[in-house]
Amino acid sequence: MSRLQQLQARIPEGSAVLFLIQVFATLGFAVLQFTLTLYTTRHHGFTSEQAALITGVFGAFNYGLHLFGGYLGGRFLSNRNLFVGGMLLQVLGCGTVAGGSLEGLYWGMALFLTGSGLNVTCVNMMLTQRFTPEDNRREAAFLWNYAGMNVGFFIGFTVSGVFQLSEDYPSLFWFATLGNAAAIAVALVFWRTLADRNTPLAHRRGLAFWGRFAAGAAVLVGLVPLLVWLLKQPGDTAIGMKAFCALVAIALVVITVRHPVPAEKQRMKAYLVLTLGSLVFWSLYQMAPNGLQLYAVGNVLMNVWGVPVAPQWVQNINTVTIVIGGPLLAALFTRWRARGWPVDIPMQFAAALVLMGLGFGVLPIGIHFADTTGRSDFSWLFLSYVLQSVGELLISPIGYAMIGRLAPRQYQGVMMGSWMLVTGLASLFAGDFSGVVSQPVDGSPLTTNAAYATLFTQLAVGSLATGAALFSLRPWLRRLIGI
Repeated sequence: MSRLQQLQARIPEGSAVLFLIQVFATLGFAVLQFTLTLYTTRHHGFTSEQAALITGVFGAFNYGLHLFGGYLGGRFLSNRNLFVGGMLLQVLGCGTVAGGSLEGLYWGMALFLTGSGLNVTCVNMMLTQRFTPEDNRREAAFLWNYAGMNVGFFIGFTVSGVFQLSEDYPSLFWFATLGNAAAIAVALVFWRTLADRNTPLAHRRGLAFWGRFAAGAAVLVGLVPLLVWLLKQPGDTAIGMKAFCALVAIALVVITVRHPVPAEKQRMKAYLVLTLGSLVFWSLYQMAPNGLQLYAVGNVLMNVWGVPVAPQWVQNINTVTIVIGGPLLAALFTRWRARGWPVDIPMQFAAALVLMGLGFGVLPIGIHFADTTGRSDFSWLFLSYVLQSVGELLISPIGYAMIGRLAPRQYQGVMMGSWMLVTGLASLFAGDFSGVVSQPVDGSPLTTNAAYATLFTQLAVGSLATGAALFSLRPWLRRLIGI
């Protein structure tokens, strides 16, 4: 067998295309989410509490709509149709925000969220359809795909930082449309390669197909004005979304309890426990575009070897760690398993929570050693992001791959969406945490250092305790999963 044939055997058809799509599709999201807090405070005059709330709600809608996208994709619109339609809305959204008005901000966010919220699940579903449940290549493919997404983040953060230093927000948001447009172009070129496999819609023909298509398209259009209305009252919206997440959790528990197949039921129980652990992880992780960004700007020496560091560039610590670490971790896990060393999902999740706890634990140490003006050295923030990023590698792509293993086929879309909904709920909690520390009128970090140190310590202890609890449950979870 030739080297090319060996490579093709290792990479199922469509996986490489989806890697490339992830690179381009991530650009717009990287720009908008990680600029939103600074844009709303500096351009529209939001307070730090208002900015934290709107950023939290934005993240919650983005991830929360993944649940809906998991239901629509493959049932009303093919995953590739829903993806392209969503990307078109993202192009319109970034262009609308670039106009600079407050009303344009709300409409632009609504357009963007409708697109990004519904189509991200499509990419993961198109990828997971390329593998059978027993295929050992699944985890490596998701790690590579996750690395591709972070290449897009790296480009987005780098360009965002350049425009942030001059606060040229219109040019920044126009740039964001380019990545979205490129993702559409790649999807259209490889249209046949991205066809759905074994979805309910794939067996529909004629009026049955077009009727579902029309219903799906109507949802895309109708969601936009609804989101505009909800974004304008973020406080009530956040409460409503938390209540909705509680209902989804109850529904998942009921579905699990009533599931008739014993082996699948056991795996669904494991999914629920691991999902609770992931909620703690993501609640801390989602502080990066929110409270951690405000902390970095106000309380850290954003300067390395005399070079000013834009707030968005800090996120590239995460992206570089992911891009380099993703393939390395995939190779490392393969080697360990070949030697018979136990590397399983519960252990990876527990380790991720411990790393997240350590990542937040180093920040109060940095505050303790702050200079006379109250600003911490950048190295402490750098170390925090590296630890968080390694933890992310252990929980995020592994979590996506986990769905294909633990979810019964008929629930894969809903459980994939629910997994992403957890990140949305976490974004709301991150907004709550970020709003705890009010920004001082005098702008002095000495005023807020004590509050930040207390907050970071509490979050670190919570994450470490959850990681320890999950590790203690590892034998039970292994039995549920069937390892």
